[in-house]
Amino acid sequence: MRKLAIGYHASHEQLAPSALLRHVRHAEQAGFAASMCSDHFHPWSENQGESGFAWAWLGAALQATSLSFGTVCAPGYRYHPAVIAQAAATLAEMYPGRFWLSIGSGEALNEHITGEKWPDHAERTARLEECAEILRALWRGETVTHRGRVVVEGAKLYTRPAAPPLLLGAAISPATAARVGRWADGLITVSCTT
Repeated sequence: MRKLAIGYHASHEQLAPSALLRHVRHAEQAGFAASMCSDHFHPWSENQGESGFAWAWLGAALQATSLSFGTVCAPGYRYHPAVIAQAAATLAEMYPGRFWLSIGSGEALNEHITGEKWPDHAERTARLEECAEILRALWRGETVTHRGRVVVEGAKLYTRPAAPPLLLGAAISPATAARVGRWADGLITVSCTT
């Protein structure tokens, strides 16, 4: 079992990337051991007014601190899983043991921008599981050709970390958490009260 680590959430929807970078530096000085950031194209509301590109920011944040970092994204829609595998492998190679990735089935708010029809939850979950398999195969150094809900043609990562990043699954419901538990190294969720 790992030791409990309390982290800081860097919300790209609420603050400009430059402000978030200052905040994670302060969080480290205050004793936080980890951080994560959201990866949204749009803020939750117009009032929030920000939405920086998480992947560019993660490189800067990892360089500026000694914290571990992760993000939650939804491969298979706005991002192709081979591109996410490459981005995550690059960060994990540069910052060994400090970067983790969580993947989820997505939210129409962010993923609809590609113009694809937004599928139902069962289809999104099946696509997520395919993407997890693709990510892991690429991190193992395999050449991946896959024709399913997601298509990959002859992809191979030439820059890989000594150890792949942890692959977490995002879930809100107990049913989704049970499915994520079949393939993920861990679970990320939110606390909900009724």
